[in-house]
Amino acid sequence: MKSILIIGMGRFGQHLCKNLNKLGNEVMIIDLLEEKLSDLLPFVTAAKIGDCTNEEVLKSLGISNFDICFVCIGSNFQSSLEITSLVKELGAKYVISKANRDIHAKFLLRNGADEVIYPNRDIAEKLAVRCSANHVFDYVELTEGYSIVEIPPLSSWLGKSIKQIGIRPNFRVSILGIKKEDSEVKLLPPADYIITGKEHLMIIGMKSDIDKILADTR
Repeated sequence: MKSILIIGMGRFGQHLCKNLNKLGNEVMIIDLLEEKLSDLLPFVTAAKIGDCTNEEVLKSLGISNFDICFVCIGSNFQSSLEITSLVKELGAKYVISKANRDIHAKFLLRNGADEVIYPNRDIAEKLAVRCSANHVFDYVELTEGYSIVEIPPLSSWLGKSIKQIGIRPNFRVSILGIKKEDSEVKLLPPADYIITGKEHLMIIGMKSDIDKILADTR
């Protein structure tokens, strides 16, 4: 469980708040507008109305007490930049700021953000990959060139164990997990696991190697 502050309760901030709460974290939220806070009260430990470009408002929050501070101001980059800088100056342990453009990200990183996220871009990229390949059910890009994808097994793998197939030596990827028909996920399956064809495989590896597997599923 972590203590988390979310500044700015637009759509992204609201979804973030609910999901962080669902995972057992203690969440405090703050926004200029009261109406953006009222529906979220069941999901937070504290909510406050205030202008976070005002240093005194931020000081009253006890910034250094939070494990992570999210700055989710999407419509006003100047405010996002000011708040990011102030939050870091006030002792924030880790600051994650929302950006809409690469140039915004550069300034945010220079002014105190430890990490920058692009919710709209990231969702668009993930959807584009999933919709462009017939056999990709989910997709997560880890770093440049490396990804996790959820795919059906190749027909040549059916009835064989992971060891018999030689996933790692022959295909240069690893099976991170097995997703059953009931959506149950079994992480790090043993080498003697027999692939039946009634599951999806969550594989991790270089994009170029994953693309070769996807080509064989067509």
